[in-house]
Amino acid sequence: MNDQSEIVELSIKGMDCADCARHIKDAIAAVPGVTEVEILLTAQKAVVRLDPTITGPGEIRRAVEGAGYSVVTPEAVSVQAPFLGQFTRHVLVLFGVVFGAVLFIVVIGEWFGLFEAVTRRLPWSVWLVFIFIGGYPVFTNVLRAAFRGRITSHTLMTIGVLAAVAVGEWAAAVIVVFFMRIGDYVETFTAERARRALKDLTAMAPQTARVERDDAEVDVPVAEVRVGETVIVRPGENIPVDGEVIGGQATVDQATITGESMPVEVGPGAKVFAATIARLGGLRIRALKVGSDTTFGKVIKLVEQAEANRGEVQRFADRFSGYYLPVVMGVAFLTYLLSRNPLATAAVLVVVCSCSFALATPLAMIASIGAGARRGLLIKGGKYLEALSRADVLLLDKTGTLTLGRPQITDIFPLEGFSADEVLTFAASAERYSEHPLAEAVREAAKAHNLPLGEPEGFTAVPGIGVRAWVNDRLIEVGSSRLISEAESLSPLAGLDAQGKTTLYVVCDGKPAGVLAASDTLRPEVPEALAEMGRLGVRRIELLTGDNERTAALLAESLGLQYRASLLPEDKIAVVKEYQAKGHVVVMVGDGVNDAPALAQADVGIAMGAAGSDVSIEAAHVALMREDWTLVPELFQIARRTMKVVRLNLAFTACYNLAGMSLAALGLLPLTLAAALQSLPDLGILVNSSRLLRRKTIWQSLKGS
Repeated sequence: MNDQSEIVELSIKGMDCADCARHIKDAIAAVPGVTEVEILLTAQKAVVRLDPTITGPGEIRRAVEGAGYSVVTPEAVSVQAPFLGQFTRHVLVLFGVVFGAVLFIVVIGEWFGLFEAVTRRLPWSVWLVFIFIGGYPVFTNVLRAAFRGRITSHTLMTIGVLAAVAVGEWAAAVIVVFFMRIGDYVETFTAERARRALKDLTAMAPQTARVERDDAEVDVPVAEVRVGETVIVRPGENIPVDGEVIGGQATVDQATITGESMPVEVGPGAKVFAATIARLGGLRIRALKVGSDTTFGKVIKLVEQAEANRGEVQRFADRFSGYYLPVVMGVAFLTYLLSRNPLATAAVLVVVCSCSFALATPLAMIASIGAGARRGLLIKGGKYLEALSRADVLLLDKTGTLTLGRPQITDIFPLEGFSADEVLTFAASAERYSEHPLAEAVREAAKAHNLPLGEPEGFTAVPGIGVRAWVNDRLIEVGSSRLISEAESLSPLAGLDAQGKTTLYVVCDGKPAGVLAASDTLRPEVPEALAEMGRLGVRRIELLTGDNERTAALLAESLGLQYRASLLPEDKIAVVKEYQAKGHVVVMVGDGVNDAPALAQADVGIAMGAAGSDVSIEAAHVALMREDWTLVPELFQIARRTMKVVRLNLAFTACYNLAGMSLAALGLLPLTLAAALQSLPDLGILVNSSRLLRRKTIWQSLKGS
């Protein structure tokens, strides 16, 4: 691949079916200098990698326009079908009424021979005008595709129209044209419905920001906010940037990022995210990331691109739909050879719905991915949902994944002559400015006990031992047992080590004052979440940790897990490969930073608590935007429900098309009725896949499903 290659994204209007996507991909791929093309039907985009020394965006645009489509701004795409987006239910009801009425007329007309009577009264030229006016957009697309050597579903239906005209069935030809256009509207409606989750997500992005410039507050488009500027957010407003609070207090609703309905309190020093809402209170924020660089911007980008990560089922459906139309033409040809019935032959061509095969998988996948993003589950593609539905091995990191990743003081043991508060005050004062994680735990414990801290002087860190400082004219030392010669006399406290806890010895003026015990705390929801994973059929769950054998054994035993301890990052990768070599589908859950290589190696890598962490979002195949273990079994459940919907979509489409072609080939399905029934598979897939958009159906009945 050329190191100087560029990636160009184009928003395309009029791309509403799988045939459209294939045509556009073929047209772009034929441009010299194009090395890779990915068509995102749901996002209505083409992502093109090209050699800028050979071609450019202008050539790509002309190729798209030559295929019969137009390149527009992203804003134009997002509003091109507002009626469908805002009035989905009313459109569906209206379509049902019109479709039902026309279908009733068609059936009655065929039954009583009414069409023949009408045909005799109108000259053929009138019927021809009706056919030309109604089918002009379709016929032009068919001709354009023919010049490029392609066959589409419209090609088959056009042949059916010509067959009806050839035998003088003018009314039948008009009805076929009518239902061709109805089918186009159904496909557009279906694609728009699939985009709903993505558009709902995009609609949450703020459009303007209030910034401080030249001692005044100015409203500007979000794209014009500069990193480092101060952004003002008033009560009830969306936060437009990722940044750090430098003034004010507010209750912030972060559901758009984390999916968590409970708001959080933020103040100076806190990090906030774009597209979240300041419900109560106002904030002054220093902008750190803007536009597409924000966490929410990355979420939208990844959801848009998720369609490119197709699973094996979707790739099979794409390949099958490519071969399907020639097969249908073969069946029609055999029908004519055996029956010499041109109308039966035309009915075979008209009744098939090739787009339904290509739509069966992506509609369900995008529905789940888009709805999942609103719940704080960032899934990067259908291939990972497919893998999750088959996963049988779950590997877990410990620190920051099963545990909070923040040590806490659990025990205080004062020695003779000292109180517990004195021991904690000594330690917290000496560690007041230390950056060590255990120092933070000591300070947090002192704060929880409302203890005043002294000012340390002459602070010294002694590698491998601890820290030393003068506090209120007393020499305080905090660290390992090497600080005191009497460590052996404190042997009863050695039991803390057996509990997997870290001990800190506190010495005052050379005399042992006490011992602090610290440990990383298990997330409270982990036991129930792991039990749920077992009920979901995950056969093996194993802990992989860099901690020592004793610490790992204690945690694994408490959770009923197998474990491997003292592992380096490369050791974790080896464990993943070991299971994969045995044919298992492996899911790895980690923090997305230290475990990035193992997450990438796993069939599905899940990063815990990825909100605000670019590294975690990029490293994993699935990013959980909040630190909540209940999301893990929820994710597995979503994957399995999605694949059930996909299988039902494919089975319905296959059975429908097989039955339709069989009845048509036997002469049992009139041409007009075949045209009327052609769009039903799209509607069936739409209705079935839309179940995945209903949050209650998916996420509020985990244990009941």
